[in-house]
Amino acid sequence: MRQGRILIIDDDPDITEAMRTVLENRGYEVRNACDGAEGMERLREALPDLIILDVMMRTSQEGFELSRELKHNAPYKDIPILMLTGVKQKTGLDFKPAAGDEAWLPVEAYLDKPVKPDVLVEKVNDLLGKS
Repeated sequence: MRQGRILIIDDDPDITEAMRTVLENRGYEVRNACDGAEGMERLREALPDLIILDVMMRTSQEGFELSRELKHNAPYKDIPILMLTGVKQKTGLDFKPAAGDEAWLPVEAYLDKPVKPDVLVEKVNDLLGKS
């Protein structure tokens, strides 16, 4: 039984494959993109129920910029975004308190990498209203 469609936008193929495996084993359909441009292509092909978004891809701010673009652009604005990033580990800056700020970081949830599989699944289920 399909639980929902998830789009992962992350440039790290190891992280993407690990998340794909965990989520597909829980019944989710998973697609991926390696950057914001490819992510937009995937969105135009089929709207997901949830987006998992990295911050640092082609640029150090790409995920932040993409989240703002998506939340200010129909038909994407109502798709929940889980920002999953290693930015804190790489820069020492913690953006988690800004999550949900409509102007600066309009995402529904924020998790730091690395994330344990059960934490990822719990957050995805929560964002999609699954128990």
